[in-house]
Amino acid sequence: MAAFNHTSASPEIFLLMGIPGLEKAHTWIAISLCSIYIATILGNCTILLIIRMEPSLHQPMYYFLCMLAVTDLGLSASTLPTMLSIFLFQSREVSVNACFAQLYFIHAFSFMESAVLLIMAFDRCVAIHKPLRYTSILTNATVSRMGLAFMVRSVLMVMPTPILLRRLQYCLPNVLSHSFCLHQDVMKLACSERMINSIYGLFAVLITMGLDAMLIILSYIMIFKTVLSIATKKERLKALNTCVSHICAVLIFYTPMIGISVIHRFEKHASPLVLIIMANVYVLVPPVMNPIVYSMKTKQIRRRILQRL
Repeated sequence: MAAFNHTSASPEIFLLMGIPGLEKAHTWIAISLCSIYIATILGNCTILLIIRMEPSLHQPMYYFLCMLAVTDLGLSASTLPTMLSIFLFQSREVSVNACFAQLYFIHAFSFMESAVLLIMAFDRCVAIHKPLRYTSILTNATVSRMGLAFMVRSVLMVMPTPILLRRLQYCLPNVLSHSFCLHQDVMKLACSERMINSIYGLFAVLITMGLDAMLIILSYIMIFKTVLSIATKKERLKALNTCVSHICAVLIFYTPMIGISVIHRFEKHASPLVLIIMANVYVLVPPVMNPIVYSMKTKQIRRRILQRL
């Protein structure tokens, strides 16, 4: 406890935040969280099993969907320990090293999800813009290399983050704003110079999520230009219908991410409750909604799931 005797001493633990004002409802919140995590695991594992067991689904589009499911499972697993420890066991303490490890995996899987959404946009662009060359462009080897390249990019881009955070001195109070550790949240507790951390954090986000978002928009500009050149309305709708699931996944992922970034920027004028809710939406909603969206909107997957049931 000596680490807490002076406000300038760097604490050995951080305290996570639940939902202010709803402490009496933590049991019900824990039940809801357990339901969300169970639905996430079942949904994404079902997608993986269906694609693995059905040879007709061994195509690039579904390989990318498998990557998205694995990424969603990783993101959920990264937040599960601290979320349930707070709401189920009323334990708010997390060691500094465990916090750094958690934020590393949360940001790494977030970067991976952004990358997977980008290559899924590229897949739709090739399928609509150059349908006759689709199989020659997106071969199994190309799909594997793309997935590996983006995974390595995500791992390497986040790797300096905990190292840079480790060099900072942290002051009391050592209370974080969320039920899990995020880079910008931990960085705010530092009482030493953190300019390098801020610059690198901004650089990492821009070179990954920012660039991915721009390329996704560019892909859809090309898709819409191609679709508008199609003669009949029925064929246009059929082409666009193949993109609906992906568009939903992009909106589900990027909307809360942009929201939490804006709220962090104008935090002084925002309610802490709004910030906490947006952060929880950011890590909980995409993993549980993506398998639902793809199961409902992708006829081949929906048909195979119903057959298995």
